[in-house]
Amino acid sequence: MTSPADTDTAPPQLSAGPRPAPGPAADEGLSRRLRALACTAPLHDLDVRKANLAGEYTVYAMAEVALAAIDLVTLTMDFDTGADHDQIVARLLPRVAAQAPGRPVAEHERVARWVLENLINVGSVDRGFRAVYGTFGPDGVYVRRDYDFKLVEEVPGHGGSVYLRATDEAVNVLVGALDTDVTSAQIAAEVKLEVLVSRGRLADAQLAAEQARYRTVQYAETLRRTLEATRRNVRAVDWLHAVPDMIAEALDHVADRYRHENAILTNIRKARDEAGEPENKRRAAELVDIVKDCIRRHTQLQSRLLEAGPLFRAEQDRQAFAAPTARGGPDLYGQLLAPLLPLPLEQASRATDAFFAHGTGLRTPSSARLGDLVDMLLMPPVEREHLGAEMPEPDLVATPDDSRFSEEQLANAMELLDLEHDAPRRLSGLLADARRRDPDLPYLVALLAVHAASPPVGTAYRQGERRLLFAVDDGTPLEDAEFGGADLIVGTALLDAAGMAADRKDAS
Repeated sequence: MTSPADTDTAPPQLSAGPRPAPGPAADEGLSRRLRALACTAPLHDLDVRKANLAGEYTVYAMAEVALAAIDLVTLTMDFDTGADHDQIVARLLPRVAAQAPGRPVAEHERVARWVLENLINVGSVDRGFRAVYGTFGPDGVYVRRDYDFKLVEEVPGHGGSVYLRATDEAVNVLVGALDTDVTSAQIAAEVKLEVLVSRGRLADAQLAAEQARYRTVQYAETLRRTLEATRRNVRAVDWLHAVPDMIAEALDHVADRYRHENAILTNIRKARDEAGEPENKRRAAELVDIVKDCIRRHTQLQSRLLEAGPLFRAEQDRQAFAAPTARGGPDLYGQLLAPLLPLPLEQASRATDAFFAHGTGLRTPSSARLGDLVDMLLMPPVEREHLGAEMPEPDLVATPDDSRFSEEQLANAMELLDLEHDAPRRLSGLLADARRRDPDLPYLVALLAVHAASPPVGTAYRQGERRLLFAVDDGTPLEDAEFGGADLIVGTALLDAAGMAADRKDAS
């Protein structure tokens, strides 16, 4: 028999040392996923803690309401301002009411406010959330780290008002990513949107368009925080390399995105006009609104980028050449605390009493002195000074009425164009009827019809107009002895009075 030592191959020896930690790339990917999970934890916690509310609130899906609140805050806030607290609560009420239609309105409002206040984390010291996760250091040692974040924060506004703004972490919760490069994510989202629109997949294109808009908001937030840090301390921001490179890159990005989005907008409008199904038409119309909002936000971002350089130079001059303070404040540690600590309490209290008696400032007397009151009552009245020369009466001259058309002609033209109860008519027929009434009346009718080719729908809607004159060119040439161009189709459109009343109620 042979012993194991006599054989040519020895059994493998197991290492007694610790297993090496995963590489930096794998650990960084795990950390990113842990932080992404931490951002969604406050939303899941809402459904856990709703059982602690006084009442039966298990019917409400709190995480769903929270996501809707973050979405509303993100889309409502602008570059300089944020979302109004009460407005967000009012816009959340229909979603909350849909979950429990039989419950009272006061309960719906309480749920909406409770969700929004928990997203702000009212009651905590810094109104933020904290999560603990682990990672491996350079030496392979497991280290626990704190991840502090906020979802919705309150920021001061003009006139002492307070606005709500969604943070980067909240936007990442909406789009399902974390710590993503904003520029590359924006380009990828819009390329995806263009491909989906070209293939007619409007349902998926709407989701891609909403994600592109969220990335636009996040890009503007990055610039806004940089400018705010510059206003506080110009030395805290790298204006030598980092910020100029970011501004140049952002301007190129905005120019590219603007051309790209206008091309997408053209394709979406074409898809909307060519769609046969009502659902596709509705989705295409919603896509038009979303992409137009992206263009508006990019235009606003471009103006802020152009103002960043002058703002830096102005803040640099203000902070560098500001006059120093006339005198420094007392050194509480060196002049008061350190000398008093070795002294007995009796001696130290005399110094502290004298210091705080002089440090509280002047005290307003509770009542006027009797001597001052007597002097005020017995003082003779002071004669009023002359208020100045008397203003001459202006010579008002009546403005001559140089209008070409009279009120009677305007009334006749509006009577001809009153097509509320009639079918739309050709401009040629209206001109013929106007010519039979008055030789000059066709010019006024033609002028009103040309203005109706691009009717101010938004202005009429906001002013509560019940009807609106419109004109459409279908390619038919106008055959008339005095006028040329297109033979427009002129008609009257009725506006949605109920919708206008609802919008004015929401705005109030």
